[in-house]
Amino acid sequence: MGTIALDRPREACGVFGVFAPGREAARLTFLALCALQHRGQESAGIATSDGQVAYLHKGMGLVAQVFDEGILRQLRGSLAIGHTRYSTTGASHIQNAQPFLIETLYGPLGIAHNGNLVHASLLRRRLLERGVGLSSGSDSELILQILASPPEAWGVPPEPRGSGSDPWVERIRALLRLAPGAYSLVILTREAIYAVRDPYGFRPLCLGALEEGYAVASESCALRLIGARLLRELAPGEIVRLDHQGLAVFEGPTPPSPAFCVFEYVYFMRPDSVREGGAIYATRMALGRQLAREAPAEADLVVGVPDSATPHAIGYSLESGIPFVEGLIKNRYIGRTFIQPDDHTRQQSVHLKYSPLSEILRGRRVVLVDDSIVRGHTTRQLAQLLREGGATAVHVRIASPPIRHPCFMGIDMATYAELIAHHRSEEAIRRFLGADSLAYLSLQGMLTAIREALPVSEGEYCTACFSGHYPLPLPEGHSGSQEIKSAFERIQSIRLNP
Repeated sequence: MGTIALDRPREACGVFGVFAPGREAARLTFLALCALQHRGQESAGIATSDGQVAYLHKGMGLVAQVFDEGILRQLRGSLAIGHTRYSTTGASHIQNAQPFLIETLYGPLGIAHNGNLVHASLLRRRLLERGVGLSSGSDSELILQILASPPEAWGVPPEPRGSGSDPWVERIRALLRLAPGAYSLVILTREAIYAVRDPYGFRPLCLGALEEGYAVASESCALRLIGARLLRELAPGEIVRLDHQGLAVFEGPTPPSPAFCVFEYVYFMRPDSVREGGAIYATRMALGRQLAREAPAEADLVVGVPDSATPHAIGYSLESGIPFVEGLIKNRYIGRTFIQPDDHTRQQSVHLKYSPLSEILRGRRVVLVDDSIVRGHTTRQLAQLLREGGATAVHVRIASPPIRHPCFMGIDMATYAELIAHHRSEEAIRRFLGADSLAYLSLQGMLTAIREALPVSEGEYCTACFSGHYPLPLPEGHSGSQEIKSAFERIQSIRLNP
């Protein structure tokens, strides 16, 4: 099976954890993972605990393909964590599917992880030197093994032990010191769920309340689906515990300046999710409005790339006064698992996924609004599709700045060599796209629009893919997440069809 090679940054993973006394936590987790499916479609998994025994099921594919009624019945207990995966470190196969679950001195330990350990190579080497065997190429397994070890094994001084001390909190704090980014975690033990964001707060994680119990999720849309009330987002470096004693909050190391991934607003989060007091949909409309102010165009119609750029395009239309239309129809049944038998089919992937509405486009000048450009191949094909549909001019407008640098914080965004804006001028990109004009939203304009759209803004964001200013030191010698994605794959599992 292959994937349709759309010119997009690839999703971060989705994580969920719940303590629901008297309820089947696995069923709540299944529903929540369906809401988080947009964050990863390679694999899905759920781990549960009934207070005595931990249970685990995971598999390749979409959530509804991995789980059925019989499997959910076997995942017993009121504690559960779940995961939907898009791989950033570790290739796409079952060894790297999450959650991971092992037995430790303090009982079962499971984790589900969204993000990417920036210094995974160093941590992996230290584990192997200590004689710890690893069964996958995922940096999530490194986190699991760090949590399974006492802090002093990593040179982190142990905390004073009081009568109410929690060994898992102590180990999570040690992890925060060893690995400052970039991740959000949900952790399952025999009797509790723990959740934590890294000290920079790169990846999202929010907290909700059930009628009885609590839940944490990558996005608020998952909480709403299970009937949980959104309470707030976890602060960078904050640790929470959910168990029969209720909700407990613990401080981690003193956090540096926040560096939440700005691309969550531009593309990744579901439009109906809420963050920093504002709806993601409204934030994207604000980006489109700002884009129209900065980069007007003489045109008859505004067309957004469905579905991710639709809010941006509507914002552009409202600000410019140019009518918004659905000029491109998306075939939602062509996805990541479509078989691509040859190079020609791969090059035609956009034609398989989108169709132009000729009756709408014929004889019109079109503004094509998209959220981002990575390699440029998809945008080029979309511009050509609009011309095939009868558009007399295509003005490309991008609701984010040029992506000139790769991401090391959990977004699969290509290498320097593959990023079209890293090695081409804006005019050269326009010629490559075959557009009549091209304009990007400015970095300052993007930040201004986001801050003005959000009632409660953290104020500081990670813009490294646009600016090249990384919030924390990077390992030497890497040129992008694509390069390190399968760097740790040394064991290949071969499955034969029966």
